[in-house]
Amino acid sequence: MTLLLISLLTIFSGIIIIILIDIIPIFKDWAGRIHIGRFTSKESWNKAIVSRGIQWLNHTPKIKVTDNTRLVFIDMLKGNYSKDAIQHWQEAALLLGLIEYLRTKDDAALEKEINQFLNRKFDQSGQWIEKPEHVDGAILAYAVIKLNHIETGKYKKAFDYTWNLIKEHIGEDGTVGYRKSMMDYRYVDTIGFICPFLVAYGLKYQIEECIDLAVKQIKEYEQWGMLEGHFIPCHAYKVKNKAPLGLYGWGRGLGWYAIGLIDAWGELPQDHPSKDILEESVKKFARAAMNFQQDNGSWNWTVTRNESRPDSSATATLSWFLINAAKIEGISEECQSSTRDSIKYFMSVTRRNGTVDFSQGDTKDIGVYSSIFNKLPFTQGFCIRLLASYKKRSSSKC
Repeated sequence: MTLLLISLLTIFSGIIIIILIDIIPIFKDWAGRIHIGRFTSKESWNKAIVSRGIQWLNHTPKIKVTDNTRLVFIDMLKGNYSKDAIQHWQEAALLLGLIEYLRTKDDAALEKEINQFLNRKFDQSGQWIEKPEHVDGAILAYAVIKLNHIETGKYKKAFDYTWNLIKEHIGEDGTVGYRKSMMDYRYVDTIGFICPFLVAYGLKYQIEECIDLAVKQIKEYEQWGMLEGHFIPCHAYKVKNKAPLGLYGWGRGLGWYAIGLIDAWGELPQDHPSKDILEESVKKFARAAMNFQQDNGSWNWTVTRNESRPDSSATATLSWFLINAAKIEGISEECQSSTRDSIKYFMSVTRRNGTVDFSQGDTKDIGVYSSIFNKLPFTQGFCIRLLASYKKRSSSKC
């Protein structure tokens, strides 16, 4: 009888734990959204999102791979709850945002947090402690190159490793694949992952081959992966027959193209032969993107459908693109106006604790998109990066 009672109690306790694993995140989201969007000034909003970004840099929330909200423990046991590759671009965005913030304000405590982050990622020789297996890691390497309060040359081994990793993913067409197991396809994501790193690394170590590869990756995608007449990317295309795959107008897909293009363009010196080539792409895409901005300042997860819901991750990346595209005469005023509208949107979807809400979850496959909209460190980082750049631009005009 005692053994039976113990067994029943064990089973009951297990069921309670399983239920709590499912219920607690749902409850926390519900509670966190009470009084969402109450920020009345950019200053108070900036303080809140930066504070949350700093907290997350060394304790980055795990991002779910699946959309399951029930029996989540099964995904945890199977190792399907989160993946390192996804974490790389979450961490990279936070680091990029906080680096941009440091350019507007000295913050010794933040520098300490960044140094702690670097010590977790790199060994004494400057090599990755856990070497990335996929090209997603290049965006994190790019963020490290952008640091200006330390000598980033000490991480050259990690940068060299990343460059070699990218070269291992070059296909017969001379462009970079998303995964070695998916070399028949070219994904729009890859532009955001690798192109800024390739240009920054190529310039830092005078390797023109890197810059050429970044430009080729962008221009090839523009030739085969863009919707004619609208200049928005599809999710991917097939290398052999150039057939488009997935959705034209997937919001974060536009975002990946946007950050890959604008950061690559921004890194190039004015006299570089590829500067004007990419600048034409920037102007063309800026006009295309602004055509799909919603009245509330956001871009939807499917930008071509007004009925689909807003995606904060798409909005953050496209806004970062536009505030930088505003440096170009002829589109400057439009880009700045668009950015101002997007900032108002972000203030309306930021929780009391500074978490920017309602970003689409991780994509499952080509054409298979998440139905979960929640927090995403990637979005948090790009919001911090956006506002810091916006403030610098505004102050420079005064």
